[in-house]
This record gives sequence, C-alpha cells and structure tokens, in this order.
Amino acid sequence: MIKRRSSRLIQVGNVSIGGAGNVIVQSMTKTDTRDIKATLYQIAQLADSGCETVRIAVPDMEASQALANIKKKAPIPIIADIHFDHRLAIASLENGVDQVRFNPGNIQNPEHVTAIVQTAKERSIPLRIGVNAGSLAHDRNETNLASKMSEAALEQIRLLESMDFDLIEVSLKASDVITTIEANKAIAEKMPYPLHIGVTEAGLPKAGSIRSAVGLGTLLYLGIGDTIRVSLTTADPCEEILAGYEILKSLELRERGPRLISCPTCGRCEAHGFYDLANTVEAQLQKMESPITVAVMGCVVNGPGEARDADVGLACGKGKGVIFKKGEKVRTVEEPEFLNALMAEVNAIS
Repeated sequence: MIKRRSSRLIQVGNVSIGGAGNVIVQSMTKTDTRDIKATLYQIAQLADSGCETVRIAVPDMEASQALANIKKKAPIPIIADIHFDHRLAIASLENGVDQVRFNPGNIQNPEHVTAIVQTAKERSIPLRIGVNAGSLAHDRNETNLASKMSEAALEQIRLLESMDFDLIEVSLKASDVITTIEANKAIAEKMPYPLHIGVTEAGLPKAGSIRSAVGLGTLLYLGIGDTIRVSLTTADPCEEILAGYEILKSLELRERGPRLISCPTCGRCEAHGFYDLANTVEAQLQKMESPITVAVMGCVVNGPGEARDADVGLACGKGKGVIFKKGEKVRTVEEPEFLNALMAEVNAIS
C-alpha cells in the first residue's frame, strides 16, 4: 500500500490540495485566453472529463482582464500561469483567480515577487512556485540540475515565508524523467507544502504518456505528489485528463470511470475483428463514470480467468463468447452479438 507524503492543506477555490486528500488531476487550456468563449468551452470539456483545476496562460494584460469573465462562468478553479511580468500576476489576482503560478526562473526580482505575495496575502489566494528546468540558467551538461531546481524553489519558499505567507504549492518539472524524479525527491524532504508533479514537454500522446507514466508513477509510488498534470502535445487537453486518471487508477490512488482489461491479440486470438471490438468497448466506456472493471479477452488461455475476475467480462472463442458478471457465467453469445451483449451487462451495473 502506498504511504502518501504528509503535506500542508491548501484550498484552490473549492478544491482541497494536500493533507490526506485525493491526488488532484489538472490540465491547461490550449486556447487564446483572450478568446473568452473558446476558453470557457474548453474548460467545460475538461471539467466533463474529470479535470479538477485548470491552468490558463496569461501572456499579456488583455488576457489577465479576460480572466474576470472566465472566472465567473468556469465550473472549476482557475489558475493563472504567469511568466516574466509580475504585474500580470497582480492583475490576475485582482480579477479573482483561485491561484497564481509564477516561475522564479522568469521573475527573479525579489521586489516583484514581494508585490505578488502582498496581493495574494490580502486575498488569501495560494501561490504556486513553479520551477521549470528550461527556465533556469544552467549548463546543458551539468549533473546537479535536480539539486539546482530544488534550491531555486527553496529560495522562493524562504522569501514567501519571510512575509508570513504559507499558502504555497510547489512544482519542479523537467522534460527529462530522471531529473524530474530526483528534483521532487530532493524537495519533498525539505519543505511541508503540497507538490504538483508532472514531466513537462513530455511529447506527443504515445511517447508522452509513457514518459509521464514512468515519471509520475514513480513519484506517486514513493508517496510524492498532491496534484498531477500529464503534459501532452495534442489539440485536445482532455487526453491529458484521461492519461492522468489511468496513472492514478493503476496505482489504486483514484477510481474514476471503468478500467478495461484486454488481451494483446497474439496468434492465439480466435475472435475476428477483436482489435475493433476492444477499441469500440473502450470508446463506450469513456462515457461512463462508474469505477468498474471490464475484460475483453480473445482466447481460451487467459480469457476465462480474466473475464471471471472482472466485474463484467467477455471471453471469446471460435465464433462464440462467454460473458461473466461478478465471477459468474451469465450467458453465451454468438460473435455478432459480442459488443451489444457485453455492453448491456456493463450498463446494467454501471
């Protein structure tokens, strides 16, 4: 069983982060923030996919002003993402965001950080210190980058604490998986605040999901991480949410939506069109929120056992399939009925 790192509890809007609560799943909008309608539409889609907090880029003052209208209608807490100009952070706080993330690699003047903290303190709004490896000045071949990231965050923490401010969340991200793991391990032992974890710029969905699963999965297994984001190069950020929940489900840290077990379709597979069947079942399961396990198996070797162990399972053979529910055989169906018969049983218990 995973023993979670104990961290201080903060509130980002109506979402609790840290303490003994759930690991929170986050994403980031990919729209132009100044396009309020498009941004709200994407936030609504993310919320429907299970996103619990959303980060929004604030590249200029017009974008910071748009946050006021976005915040009024957004169904989940809004985090303003700030780089370079501390005035954008202040304006975002004044326009009602639930949290501000600022990058100490891009806002280095202590007076500017102090101004952000004073505004956040007046409104009791938490700040996230977000250290990115790519924003720190360092030699590309240096071997202590993880330590450098940790020290950069700790320096900012000390500054905030000197102002009697402790509504703090921290993130340390790199595109390199090992650097990300080592940086978060280093800082987790040195401060009490919640950690947002992620492998930044992880890549396109296939490779990026694997890198994220390795990096986030390792940290989460070590008990490190209070919120997560899977960063993927994709037009639809909802893919990040799906990947995030799959990582959490695989470690039994969260249960949201069904889990599909399916065989790898080796030469033993006896069902025609099995790949299409599994894909269709997966697509239909994504519309559901019940945390049930569904098995779709293509041969008689592991099929009956896996199907029997699932909440609902289909074990395919030569032209026929056996459907199991809660360990019991409930019916045998012909191949053309596989999909409809399986989903009928799933819908009956979901």
